[in-house]
Amino acid sequence: MNIRKATYDDLARIAEIEIFNYRLHFYPIFQNDDFYFADLTVPAQMESLKPRLPNLWVYDDGVVKGFLEAENQEVKKLFVEPVLQGQSIGAELLMYAIREMDVRTLWALEKNTRAIAFYQRHGFRLTKDKKLEEDTTEYLVRMER
Repeated sequence: MNIRKATYDDLARIAEIEIFNYRLHFYPIFQNDDFYFADLTVPAQMESLKPRLPNLWVYDDGVVKGFLEAENQEVKKLFVEPVLQGQSIGAELLMYAIREMDVRTLWALEKNTRAIAFYQRHGFRLTKDKKLEEDTTEYLVRMER
């Protein structure tokens, strides 16, 4: 099994993966230069990850290639190193969360159709629940299985 509980030593790598994904997938939607290129740094993300460490798992086959944050049967975050996407790493993380943590729900950015399709392929369906992403005009949609 390549999935294990994250440790403090993983935080820099997790932060890198999260930042690369945010810039690649969310910057084109939000286009907030200050946030994505000034505020969103590895040291800042590491600080925000520290209290979330009990809810983080990593895909590690010698190198951390992706991570999952799950709590109370909900996927909070699931990211894979962008250059490694399409290699079933995200699927393995999600299936682990379903099997080991009984995850049943998640929120996805409505415009992130690629993520929504990924979750649908793994048994999640869109609900009618929507909410605004904090401090934006973009919506999150709730998915459940």
